[in-house]
Amino acid sequence: MDLNAAINFAQFINAAYAIDPSNLANSAGTVISVGGINYTVVTTIYANDLATDMDPSRGNDVVSIGLILQAAGTGDVVIAIRGTDGILEWIQDAQFLMVTCPFLAGAGHTEDGFTAMYSSFEIGAAAGSPSVVNALASLPFPQTVGALTICGHSLGGALATLLALDVAANTTFKNPTVYTYASPRTGDPAFAGTYNQVVPNTFRIANRIDLVPKLPLPPFYEHVDTLFDLNPVQLLPFPPRILVKPTIACEHVLDSYLYLLSVLAGGPVLPLDPGCTP
Repeated sequence: MDLNAAINFAQFINAAYAIDPSNLANSAGTVISVGGINYTVVTTIYANDLATDMDPSRGNDVVSIGLILQAAGTGDVVIAIRGTDGILEWIQDAQFLMVTCPFLAGAGHTEDGFTAMYSSFEIGAAAGSPSVVNALASLPFPQTVGALTICGHSLGGALATLLALDVAANTTFKNPTVYTYASPRTGDPAFAGTYNQVVPNTFRIANRIDLVPKLPLPPFYEHVDTLFDLNPVQLLPFPPRILVKPTIACEHVLDSYLYLLSVLAGGPVLPLDPGCTP
């Protein structure tokens, strides 16, 4: 895996996080610079938020959940999906129920809350707006589309996994590259097997101490390939050193992932959240 690419794609997710979920204004036309390249937002992605037993009303809330961007010059497209505060509630109360994968026959079963949220993906905040997959080919991209990369953190990693399989199976964009960070398991072994065949160019980045990627539990759920393991404990030089404060939140946030990736990459080290320094 290209560590610098993984760092760059995580920056698009941070750009999605920077937008307040309740801000339903479309960010189309906004320019974001990543890795010295300017990317123009083509559209915001909207969805119903993740409902939980602790806050079932959240599922009625339309939120901005991601961005579709295109690079100047190359025409490469990035779809970036953020996570949600609801993921920690989901950990506490989820029953891990399954539904049949709704967009590809024979692709097994997927977690019902993630699937419901993914099924609400639209490119407009108004009811009845077209879904991301149905609209992708007709979006007003400024240039001819080059490579397509889909990325997501936390719940956004599970949503990016669903989106990537849907895009690869049901659009002309047959070979997306996928980077997920701290993604929970999304579906059963049949889903994971189908995904691995259809979307082989996937990098699933997980901090080995992060709780979220360990859920839902096997054997009913299985991760998709391909794992890139991050260790928040530096073993050498001796004695071992803790790199990230060992709390559920600190081990999970995207800035901790960026910090650990940047330490491995050997370039400028990106900062931890202030409260996550050990």
